[in-house]
Parts: sequence; structure tokens; C-alpha cells
Amino acid sequence: MSQLGIGATQQKGMRAVAQEEIKVTQDDVTLFKSRGYENEDLLPKTKEKRNMGPLNYFTLWMGNLHNIPNYAAVGGLIVLGIAPLNIMIALILGAIITGLFMAFNGQAGSKYGIPFALHLRATYGAAGAKLPGILRGIVVAIGWFGLQTFVGSQALLIIIGKLWPSFLKIGGDVTFLGIGMPGLVCFIIFWLVNVALGISGSGFLNKFNTILTVFIYVLFISMGIWGVIVGGGFSNILNYAIEGPTQSINPLFAYILIISAVLAFWAAPATSVSDFTQNAKSNRDQMIGQSLSLIIGYIIFAFTSISILIGSSIYYGMEQWDVLNVINKWDSLPAIFFAMLVLLLITVNSNVTANVTPAAYQLTALFPKWVTYRRGVFIASIIGFLIMPWKLMENPDSIYTFLSGVGAILGPVTGVMIYQFFFVTKKEIDLDQLYYDSNDPTAVSKYKGVNKNAYIATILGVAVSLSGNFIPLLSSISDISWIIGFATAFISYGLLVRFSPTINNV
Repeated sequence: MSQLGIGATQQKGMRAVAQEEIKVTQDDVTLFKSRGYENEDLLPKTKEKRNMGPLNYFTLWMGNLHNIPNYAAVGGLIVLGIAPLNIMIALILGAIITGLFMAFNGQAGSKYGIPFALHLRATYGAAGAKLPGILRGIVVAIGWFGLQTFVGSQALLIIIGKLWPSFLKIGGDVTFLGIGMPGLVCFIIFWLVNVALGISGSGFLNKFNTILTVFIYVLFISMGIWGVIVGGGFSNILNYAIEGPTQSINPLFAYILIISAVLAFWAAPATSVSDFTQNAKSNRDQMIGQSLSLIIGYIIFAFTSISILIGSSIYYGMEQWDVLNVINKWDSLPAIFFAMLVLLLITVNSNVTANVTPAAYQLTALFPKWVTYRRGVFIASIIGFLIMPWKLMENPDSIYTFLSGVGAILGPVTGVMIYQFFFVTKKEIDLDQLYYDSNDPTAVSKYKGVNKNAYIATILGVAVSLSGNFIPLLSSISDISWIIGFATAFISYGLLVRFSPTINNV
């Protein structure tokens, strides 16, 4: 056979493998529609409707990690007295672990084209999926959306205040529900931008991500180099030690603490990652794209965050653990405007990707006859406004407390989902039974009820990971809540499935 013939055969073989990876056809979708699943957002995605390749997944998360809360978290680690080099190494290790979790938990979505709501059904059962779905898609997503929107609106307030100083005096000392008029105006403007991007759809979001990632890395790599220069060199930054008393932390525990913090920060998107991987052109695309996105992104972030925060602290002669304060101290107005604008766009992009999208999909799953994806965006956004996130942020520790709670809740859910897909069902989901006839109350399906084993394991994982908040002796558990919750649920679910298979309904 000629080399050309061999090449053609290999290409056909590769296409055949790609086709086999995607276990859903248009005939399946047509059948499921006839069973009452008329909402397009709940139906599995066929190959023809998938629009995300490795580059899309590479840019999906790379930009999102350079956000205001992430830089604040690194500042908090420096304050604890952890050596800068150890922080950098631990951040990268955390990114490697997180990338693997997201890639593996995303396989159900890429293989079967199902959104997170149906992935939950395949794990917890149709009835059982509602509670973890509400926790991830409503409580965590909308709460985090509100907090991020408020943080972003503060950056907008700084920009407008620089360009129009008198704007900051509008309304005087008058407050509305605990927030001044300038802050409220900025919050509304920024909130509207989030809503607009949320309803734009995945096609526009993919393009927006790709373009924004370029600006993000131009800005932060430049800021990192600036930090090294003004800080007197990178060795000077690595040898930096905070003045005054610091907490004594075991180096090994410090690594575990930082890795857990990275996992907790990505706990929400890692749990509902099927909402994104259902659009993957192949499983290989999402696994390579997501893994490299987080690993390469955090290698750069480890350098930029340490260099910017420590370099600016050395240069200004005072601690600078808030990247907004660093930028606000610059003398160049154009540089301030560009940097703040990029931070605003990062926050919007992160908010829509990690919060608005899963909230909208979950609302669709809960109320399929009345809620579409776009309506879900509007509903989630309105609730995010009504919870008045500026009140939640009155306590500076609120964002860390919230992250710890997110890890404690979603770590166990992710542990059960991964064990179910890889060790119980051996990466196989019966779509015919998953999309059982919703119009027929007598329809029989193994996915119809509640997976009691999954519930027991999840509740046990949440209880153990939250125990540090109530038992002083176990307080350190709160700092690594995601790891503790995941491990507890993963192991206990495995034991329950092995020794009590009769109560496993899925």
C-alpha cells in the first residue's frame, strides 16, 4: 500500500475514534424530544452542534484566574509568613491537581453531550439531583456572582473617579440599602454588562475569551516584570519576609493549605464542568485544553502575583496586598485606565463563565417548561442583585469564608460524581434511561429515583469538612475543606457501593 493510502487509512481511523468518543446521535435527540424534553438546553449535544476545540478550552480558564480575589488570596498567604517560593510551587501543584479534576470530571459531558444537570441525574438520580443542583447552580453560583459583581464594580468606581472626580461626591452621604450612590451606579452598570455577556451565548463567549486572554497576559506579564524591577530583582522578591509577628505554619501543611485554596477557588466550575465540555469536539480537546489552561496559567500567575504584590510593597515602602491599590498608586492615568479595564473584563468573563452559565442551566433543569437559558440568566442576575452583595462584603473575611463554604459543599459532590462515573458505571451512561419519558408517570428508569448511597456519602463529606467550624480542635479542617470533603465522600461512597449495593438506585 502506498504512503498516501496508509495516511488516508490512518485519518479515517482517527475520525472513527473521534466519532466513537461521542455517544449521542440526532436520532437520540429526536427520540428524547418526543419524550417531553423539548428544552434545547437540556438535550445532549450531537457532534454537529459542538463548537469548542482545544484552543477554546485553553483560553476558557487561563484568563479567569487573573482576578482580584485570586490576587487578594496570594496577599493573604504572604501575610501568613509563607515563603514566596513555597507559595509559587504550591500554586502550580494546585493547578496541576485542579486541571486533572476538571478534565476527568468533564468526560461525561464530552462523551455524551449532557449538561451538568443531567450529569447530576446520572449520579444522584432524577429526584436526588435537585438538592446538589440547587447548591451548585443557585446558592453557590448566584452568591459568587453577586460578590464578584460587587468587587468588579469597585474597580469601575476607581476608573470613573480618576476620570471624573466629582462623580464620587454624587448623593453626598446618602446611602441606599447600605451603599452610596456612586457605588450603586457603578454596581448597576457593571451588573448590566454581566447580564449582556451572559445572554450572548457560548459562540460569542468563546471569541471574547480568546481576545481577552491576549490583553490579560500583556498586562500581567508587564506588571510582573515591573514588580521585579522596582523590587530590586527576583532574588530580592523571593527573599522577602513580612515584618512583624506571623503565624507559625508547618511547611507541609502550608502546601496542603494552598493546594486546597486553589481547589476551593475552582470547586464550582470543576463540579459543573459538563456545562462546558458538552460542547467539546472531542474528549481529547477538552482534556488537553483544560489541563494546559490551568497549569500554564498558574505558572505565569505564580510569577506575576508574587512579583507584583511583593515588588510594589518594597517600592512603595508599605504592604500592598490588593492589586487594585497597586494600580491606583501609579502616576500614569492611561496605564491605570487600561489595567482597570482589563480587570473589569476579567471579572465579567469569570462571572459569566463560572457563575451565570451554570445558574441559568440549573434553573432550566428545575423549571424546563418555563425557563430557557436566557431567562435563566435574567433570573439568576436579578437574584444576584437582590441579595445586596455589598452588605456581604462589609466583613473583609467574607470572601474567604464563602470560598471555604463552597469547598466544603462542592468537594463531596465532585467526589461522588467522579467515583460514580469511573468506578461504578465504568464511564458508561445509558442515555435512553437517563432521558426517560417524563410524560409517563409509570415510566421505569434506573435514574428516576434517589441514589441513597450518593446522598449518604455527600452528607458525610459535608459534615466532616464543616466540622472545623464547630469543633475548635478540628479548626484546621476548615482551611482544607475541599480536600477533606472530597476524600471523605469519595472513600465513603466507594465503601457504600461495595457493601450496600441494594440501596444504590442509580
